[in-house]
Amino acid sequence: MSKAFAISIVRTLRERGHEAYLVGGCVRDLLLGREPADYDVATDAVPDEVMRIFPETYAVGAQFGVVLVPIPELERKPQPGPAFEGERAVFPGHLHKSCVEVATFRRDVGYSDGRHPDSVLFSRDPREDVERRDFTINGLLLDPLENKVLDFVGGQRDLKAGVIRAIGDAALRFAEDRLRMMRAVRFAARFEYRIEAGTFAGIKRLAPEVRQVSRERVRDELTRMLTEGQARRAFELLDEADLLRHVLPEIAAMKGVEQPPEFHPEGDVFTHTLLMLEKLPPGCPATLAWGVLLHDVGKPPTFRRAPDRIRFDEHASVGTKMAEEICRRLRFSNDETGQISALVANHMRFADVEKMNPSTFKKFIRLPHFAEHLELHRLDCESSHGSLKLYEFTKQQICKLPVEVVHPAPLVTGDDLIAAGYIPGPRFKEILTAVEDAQLDGRLHSRQEAIEFVRREFPLEARSIS
Repeated sequence: MSKAFAISIVRTLRERGHEAYLVGGCVRDLLLGREPADYDVATDAVPDEVMRIFPETYAVGAQFGVVLVPIPELERKPQPGPAFEGERAVFPGHLHKSCVEVATFRRDVGYSDGRHPDSVLFSRDPREDVERRDFTINGLLLDPLENKVLDFVGGQRDLKAGVIRAIGDAALRFAEDRLRMMRAVRFAARFEYRIEAGTFAGIKRLAPEVRQVSRERVRDELTRMLTEGQARRAFELLDEADLLRHVLPEIAAMKGVEQPPEFHPEGDVFTHTLLMLEKLPPGCPATLAWGVLLHDVGKPPTFRRAPDRIRFDEHASVGTKMAEEICRRLRFSNDETGQISALVANHMRFADVEKMNPSTFKKFIRLPHFAEHLELHRLDCESSHGSLKLYEFTKQQICKLPVEVVHPAPLVTGDDLIAAGYIPGPRFKEILTAVEDAQLDGRLHSRQEAIEFVRREFPLEARSIS
């Protein structure tokens, strides 16, 4: 639908006497035989003209020549409106996905903040508009009515050759928006292209300046790299381009950190992590991908050569704190931070699954999104010693345990304890946990047995709760 609607926008603009084309990533994807995620239109019509032609619009960046035209079917569905920061409307991400972006041909003047142009000059020349864009493969225009490509920058040549090349002066393009350095890496990884030598040299020269990019934008770009199916290549390129040590120094620190060969014949911590990243499929959960990336982040600071072998004492707990710090630095949500740090904290617990008592095992597999924990463990094993014994054991045990056994209704509650004469206080949690553990271990089966257990293990006269 979005393609047909975008073409209808082009047709309407043409009928009103304007130039209009599909532009950017959607053209690239169409030429590659891929389904575009969204569609953009470039035109010589200025924002006011676009808004007169299409009355239902959102002027999200009218000062930069950008207007969103909602796709009719999606527009009829109830959608939350924009939030506001000061006098600037902040539109939720879903709004962009349910709209076609219509942008006026323009020439940008100055980029003092390294992202936004100081001023914009609207243009009637599509060539000027293309020359301000990032990479040649994203600088193609498509006339969908004539099925004709306009290529002013050699984008078709680079698509055929598999090359990521900055349009014009690479240093100037990256100075305009430093995130473009990371985008070059992501596109090269996603399409399995190479980065043109001059473009790559520009990235290496300006790599330290990536620190000026907002943390949220860095986070989102890294997440795309991790979840588009070419995570290993993306992180290899980040390292080769000297970007990795500036955006994730904790991952760069993994290089050269040896591991005990009897458990990790594949090599150092960085190599092990790359092998795991290589196995992440496209569209995998972002929290799983970040958990994979960070699961051994605590190894470099805990590295120790013991008499028997290399050791990483408490690396999971150290890594959990580091993962939490990284997530806070990159402005992850609390829920995302919690899941990513939980993946790091619990990844070594699979070593004990065969020895866990029933209550411990059941509580372990009750961790939120346990499927991600199990998948991280599988990737960890396949990228090191290769044994899936504990992975298979865990899967088999899960299959044997009905939901009501793993998540049984509690035998006693706080109200039951009060009715039995216990005074509410901090030790209620201790008592209720002890009852739950006994229930999960199969030692308690009824409320009456649970009350007797409490009275026996926590006598009132000796265990008065205050």
